Amino acid sequence: MGKNNLSDGNNKYWNARTAGLIPHNNIYYGKCLMGGALACGSTHLAITPLDVTKCNMQVNPLKYTSLFGSLKTIMHEEGSRAIWKGWAPTVLGYSPQGALKFGLYEIFKDAFSNLVGYDNAQKYRGLVWLSGAAASEFCACIALCPMEMIKVKVQTSVPGTFPTAFIPATVNMHTNRKVTRFPYGSILPLWSRQVPYTVTKFYFFEKAVQMLYTHVFTEPKASYSKSTQLGITFTAGYLAGFLCAIVSHPGDSMISLMTKPRHKGKSITKIIQDVGLLNVCTRGLKTRVLMIGTLTAFQWWIYDTFKTAMGMGTTGGK
Repeated sequence: MGKNNLSDGNNKYWNARTAGLIPHNNIYYGKCLMGGALACGSTHLAITPLDVTKCNMQVNPLKYTSLFGSLKTIMHEEGSRAIWKGWAPTVLGYSPQGALKFGLYEIFKDAFSNLVGYDNAQKYRGLVWLSGAAASEFCACIALCPMEMIKVKVQTSVPGTFPTAFIPATVNMHTNRKVTRFPYGSILPLWSRQVPYTVTKFYFFEKAVQMLYTHVFTEPKASYSKSTQLGITFTAGYLAGFLCAIVSHPGDSMISLMTKPRHKGKSITKIIQDVGLLNVCTRGLKTRVLMIGTLTAFQWWIYDTFKTAMGMGTTGGK
């Protein structure tokens, strides 16, 4: 037996990177980065119409009052292509963000487990998940922020007042950076949205998978087919997604509100005072719950499908 195998009765040499059936080497982490980029880039691109609608409902709630009504209004006034505004910065922002979020989570989770040792890693597994998720998303937001600022500005500007094509929009944001605060003017609201979202997303996903394999699918994980394991992944992802939407919605609202001309130059505190905390927390929430629940479920499913195809197995277990 290898010295990292727990069955030798000595946890002194335990290493989270080699404790499982598949060693977590640099190739493994690289594949996780690739899977994360694929999962987040593709899903955020697919829900661009919902994102456009949700952002407009946040910044102009009197005009955009419902999901389908707002979609119809946008297409009627701006054309059917308008619901795909911001697709380029979406892909260019969320692909590296997803790579760092999922890839660094695997790295941090192993690193923190090794830091505290086997006994504490098992006893405080939830805290390891939380810490790994928070650290990974903190880094991922740095990659996302510039593209997120362009995306939101493109999606929420009054038609004709701001370029919708990616390169002209980027040039405009950069040229007027004293006004737009590009590229990191939204980093604090972004962290306030994404870190709670990712902490919830990873912790409750891991918890849901653990409970499903403990109380529902009680046979050894390896005994179930890949399709069954991926079904469990999708279910756990959807459950986590509903909670993600609720805890991250205030930060998401602030990012949208900061692009509105009448809030130009205002602090976050002042914007909350003007709009009202309840409105910040609830405007567009139903749409976001639908969007994020579906998004999170498919992200985990795509990520685990990629891992399975690479011979790495699905995430989590008993």
